[in-house]
Amino acid sequence: MSRTTKSIVIQRVAIVSIIYIIMLLTACDTTKNNAPSQTANSPTPVPSLTRIAQDGTSVSITSNNQITVSKGQIIYVPVYSHIYHGNKQEQLLLTVTLSIRNTSLTDPIVIRSVRYYDSTGKLVKKQTEGNLQLSPLATTEFFIPQQDVSGGSGANFIVEWVAETKSVTEPIVEAVMISTSFQQGVSFTTSGKVIQELKP
Repeated sequence: MSRTTKSIVIQRVAIVSIIYIIMLLTACDTTKNNAPSQTANSPTPVPSLTRIAQDGTSVSITSNNQITVSKGQIIYVPVYSHIYHGNKQEQLLLTVTLSIRNTSLTDPIVIRSVRYYDSTGKLVKKQTEGNLQLSPLATTEFFIPQQDVSGGSGANFIVEWVAETKSVTEPIVEAVMISTSFQQGVSFTTSGKVIQELKP
């Protein structure tokens, strides 16, 4: 084989090798781009609601296995993370406190869940501690800071409570909105409305 022929063969082998390497690299990129993203497919975690700390004696954590449901309700509580004022629909930001009060003199109740929804009905925060047991006449509270505008003017809480005693009195569930901005004090309350009775 002449030198010219050998040179041509070497050049062709080199070209084929380069093309093969390029094809491999392209295939790797395509596979990488088409691979499902775990981050994209995994659900976005819902932030936790902030519960106002109690003295530790009136509220305790229970498990579902410890509850024999005899009575319970799901309660809707309208709240406002802001209201409008002025001629240009300016927003006045509000601090929100949700208060859940056990009115029974003798029996505890269990708060199964507290969920916070925005004006579009999207879940934006939830209580993640587990089941909260309220002693007789005990209260637990949840807090939305003034600068948290995730709820909007049509926000709401959904509260689910149960009790083992059928004769237990229903809790009082209210929300307090307040603002002291611009040297003005604004405060008002809203009451919860039962939207579902839970069957034993």
